[in-house]
Amino acid sequence: MKKSSIAAGVVLAALVTAGSGASRAQFGPAADSSAGSALVNCGTTQTIGVAYPATGPAASIGVYQIHWAQFFAAQWNKSHKKNKIRIVQGDTKLPDTASALSVAHQFASNANILGLVGPAGSQEVQDTAAVFKSGGLAVVTGSATRVTLTRAQGGKPRDTPKGFFYRTVPNDGQQGDRVAVWIAGKLKAKRVYIIDDEESYSTGLADQVQRNLQSNGGLTVNRDHVNQNVSDFSSVITRIPGNTQVVFLPWQLAGKAQLFYTQLRAAGKKAIVFGSDGTFAPGTFTGRGSYVSSFPVDYNSALLKKFKAQHGGQDEAFGLPTYTAALVNATAIMKACKNGTASRAEVRKNIANVKLSKKSSLLGFPVTFLSKNRGSQLGPGDMGLPADFGIYKIGANGKYNRVG
Repeated sequence: MKKSSIAAGVVLAALVTAGSGASRAQFGPAADSSAGSALVNCGTTQTIGVAYPATGPAASIGVYQIHWAQFFAAQWNKSHKKNKIRIVQGDTKLPDTASALSVAHQFASNANILGLVGPAGSQEVQDTAAVFKSGGLAVVTGSATRVTLTRAQGGKPRDTPKGFFYRTVPNDGQQGDRVAVWIAGKLKAKRVYIIDDEESYSTGLADQVQRNLQSNGGLTVNRDHVNQNVSDFSSVITRIPGNTQVVFLPWQLAGKAQLFYTQLRAAGKKAIVFGSDGTFAPGTFTGRGSYVSSFPVDYNSALLKKFKAQHGGQDEAFGLPTYTAALVNATAIMKACKNGTASRAEVRKNIANVKLSKKSSLLGFPVTFLSKNRGSQLGPGDMGLPADFGIYKIGANGKYNRVG
């Protein structure tokens, strides 16, 4: 292929057309932007951007993601001397979507970046989709789970352009199914209280669990809302009926879940707290007897054991799909660089066709990506062979124990 370079002015012009965020339904023409189709020299090192919450309320889970991304780069570089990976970090400060947009602009205008891991939150993906598309970059997230990122629902189009979004985690349709089955079937709860935190990830997952529980019949399901900025939960706790058996918190901020748990117990209410993947943060959310759903993990993996040995015996499992997302990017980039040059468009095309073995994915199953809708919840960019979310119970010492 004829070699050229990405001019900064071309990229910036493309970003201007994207505005300050995605319109979610309007992503412009399908053709590649100049930034996406232009070629760069590969050399011996290729660059992947990692957008994650290094600081802010969600930093307790962001640290897991960057640890796993760095672990991936170290492992990859040991065996790929001529195709090494360099990581560029961008702090999205989840849930501050303004920071996510700033990172999106920085990454899209950085000509060296051929692949992207993140952003972490579903609302971040929604608000940056147009920016990344204008820059020709495909998103490969290890944590954004909202169903509508890949699948149109309720007569509205999907939130991302097809071919520009992939994820290495099951989506909230699958998480919602898993959580509802556990609450109704395993915990035998008849009275459930759901509290969303008013963000798109939270409301979508809350809707899914609520529908599933109500479809079972014989359950009383109440719904409430609380803003992510709130730290005094006394008013919402007062509204929870005393006979409630389970309170479901589909929240992104584990620290807030811990505050809620502490205040719930101080109010004398004994309902089981059940958190979603965003609350999976050992050492931060430690409510004894609580449950948490989290991403699939292959606990027999030799690499997982090696990671734990390097991180004080902690698996930091929330961040593991970020490793897989980085592997997807690196695999696609290496293929694009076979002739010495690569474009973001080539990388995107290759991502769609990446196939990871069960052993290499670290998820416990092989990874391929769908190109068409499947069932009622999966769409292009979702994994073709997803596993169920795991269910964990928090012990007296704050330890997370896999129970399902």
